[in-house]
Amino acid sequence: MIADSHLQPDLQRLADHIRQLARELGFSACGITGVDLGEHPAYLKKWLAAGYHGQMQWMENHLDKRCNPALLEPGTLSIISVRLDYLPPETQAIKVLNNPEQAYVSRYALGRDYHKLIRKRLAQLAEQINQHLQQLPALQAAFGELKSRAFTDSAPVLERGIAQQAGLGWIGKNCMLITPRAGSLFFLGELYLNLPLPPDPAFVKDHCGQCNACHTACPTQAFVADGVLDAQRCISYLTIELEGSIPLELRPLIGNRIFGCDDCQLVCPWTRFAPSTREKDFHPRHDLDSASLLELFNWDENTFLKNTEGSAIRRTGYTNWLRNLAVALGNAPHSNAVIQALKEKSQHPEAVVREHVEWALEGQLGKTATSGGVTTQ
Repeated sequence: MIADSHLQPDLQRLADHIRQLARELGFSACGITGVDLGEHPAYLKKWLAAGYHGQMQWMENHLDKRCNPALLEPGTLSIISVRLDYLPPETQAIKVLNNPEQAYVSRYALGRDYHKLIRKRLAQLAEQINQHLQQLPALQAAFGELKSRAFTDSAPVLERGIAQQAGLGWIGKNCMLITPRAGSLFFLGELYLNLPLPPDPAFVKDHCGQCNACHTACPTQAFVADGVLDAQRCISYLTIELEGSIPLELRPLIGNRIFGCDDCQLVCPWTRFAPSTREKDFHPRHDLDSASLLELFNWDENTFLKNTEGSAIRRTGYTNWLRNLAVALGNAPHSNAVIQALKEKSQHPEAVVREHVEWALEGQLGKTATSGGVTTQ
């Protein structure tokens, strides 16, 4: 929908004011686009048809609404896309990855869950837009009451496609949205509006060039082509989304990664520009940036629930938490303490835990045989 020409100056001023408001609310960047998502719906449908989404059936659900914002929220004419940086300061990701006795948790999950924080900020943005709209009677007369709906990774929304269309960055070979000023270590959020705001230019230039660092670094070689990920091989999928057994051939490749994986982002040259977050809520909690595998494996369920309250980690559940840690302990250096902890979980009531504990024990005991009995405590 294109507004009458006499309304364009007010709409432009409103769009400029929205960008300013977003910054004042703490968002790292803000862009505006319409409801045409370009080539992104076709790409998603092709990716789903190839079966690369594995058990993530929710990605197929409401596909028409995911690809057409006006179907998800009738009356939507514009989308505000926002970015919020999450990289905690001094978390030493590479150092943790290189210590096989430490637990690696994806940097985005070290602090509080981002969903509530971003939705609250977007609700505040919508309220401030509505207040400003009261001062623009011509727009009110033309479009009526402001209608808005906020999202962040919690509904059928093509977040990265929307962000690219809104000029926030390009979708790189690692399938992440990348911006030259901040890399890819950030969250995205959206505010659907019933106003035809003037859109920002889409980000059309791909700055990946000949670089393939992300593909080379992927521990499980989950990328099947530039910008195409087979999620069924991705460690983030295996440790967060997958229910049941982790494929045997992939377990040794997981290393010490117990919740998510950042390798394809950490090696990206653009990540060197990633700023530390200004949000205290995203700083590490319960020493998750430095905890040992053994320490986390020894959490009972009550401790897990207490320490993951308000955390993205909670959604994986205690059973899969133990499953993931068992795999990492199986990959860890031989240790009598690890073997003892695994044996204590060998009769766990959940079959999936018992299976992965047994695998880990075999790995640990096998290292005893091949290492001449040299152990660590």
